[in-house]
Amino acid sequence: MKMKKFIALMLVVLMAAFIFAGCAKKEAQPPQQQQQQQPAESKKIKVGLVFDVGGRGDLSFNDSAYAGLERAQKDFGDKIEVKYLEPSQGGENREQLLRLLAEDGYNLIFGVGFMFTDHIKKVSQEFPDVKFGLIDGNIEGLDEKSNVACLQFKEEEGSFLVGAAAALKSKTGKIGFVGGMKIPLIEKFEAGYMAGAKFVNPKVEIISDYIGTTGDAFKDPVKGKELALKQFKAGADVVYHASGASGIGVIEAATAEKKFAIGVDSDQSLTAKEEQRPYILTSMLKRVDVAVYDTIKDYVEGNFKGGYKVFGLAEDGVGYAVNDYNKNMISDIIPKLDEIKEKIVKGEIKVPADKKQYEEFVKGLK
Repeated sequence: MKMKKFIALMLVVLMAAFIFAGCAKKEAQPPQQQQQQQPAESKKIKVGLVFDVGGRGDLSFNDSAYAGLERAQKDFGDKIEVKYLEPSQGGENREQLLRLLAEDGYNLIFGVGFMFTDHIKKVSQEFPDVKFGLIDGNIEGLDEKSNVACLQFKEEEGSFLVGAAAALKSKTGKIGFVGGMKIPLIEKFEAGYMAGAKFVNPKVEIISDYIGTTGDAFKDPVKGKELALKQFKAGADVVYHASGASGIGVIEAATAEKKFAIGVDSDQSLTAKEEQRPYILTSMLKRVDVAVYDTIKDYVEGNFKGGYKVFGLAEDGVGYAVNDYNKNMISDIIPKLDEIKEKIVKGEIKVPADKKQYEEFVKGLK
């Protein structure tokens, strides 16, 4: 009897263990089923951008960069989230803002302007897994595997076209140039502009002035207006500026004198006041928006490459503006400008990028 009771008890224990195991197996199923039915959302790519002095609303360089960021957000909004930061008035906190974005987990960060060069060089080394886009700057020794892409432009090519436009439309035979900070980058604009003007009229006279030697030269519209007025009083009837937010003053001067201004970077007729539009002949388009957008697109598609990317006329990286406000003013010279553009793209015209090359270019003109 004792043996029978023992065997019966063991059977009860085994059955209980079996039932418990079965229940435990069933209990383990729901989390797996729930995980299959509700997959985790893919993490969005974080894209950050730090403006240079003048910030958003400069109607020029910074606004062009923002346009590229805005377009990318529209096209890839389901894949990216974006953020932009404004620097201090003098731009002293550029490096701090870059580092802030990197520490906050941003995957791709842009610095808008050559003044970011040293800062991006330093921060990119501290955050090797973060990608950086340096607009207008140059860091030596990069390759496709680097985490920095230097986004550069052939400003001289676009400036050559608006220089030709200025000389073709000038009635006095005198035109002007107002640069922001006197550095090799802005001298590229000047050299191309002067060469384009001389190409169509070797006798044209060109007056050049610079606002200053620091970054503040890009945000001084009062000085920009003063220099443009001086050039108009000296006989110039078209003045081209490459001075960021300081160019607002150049456009004001042209409006006051009923002469022509040529904008830069963005199509400045589109953002100018209504009374100013009849006096903006065209703008030299520097497609910072294209550079920013293309770099974001490459990153989203897994095709980001470090190193150097140059945008010229052939890449639609520079050009001149035609819009509803100026098309009647320049319709007579568009065929000539497009002919010149084609020659530059084909290499038949080699545009100078500095004063020395400009002097050689002028010597070679017939």
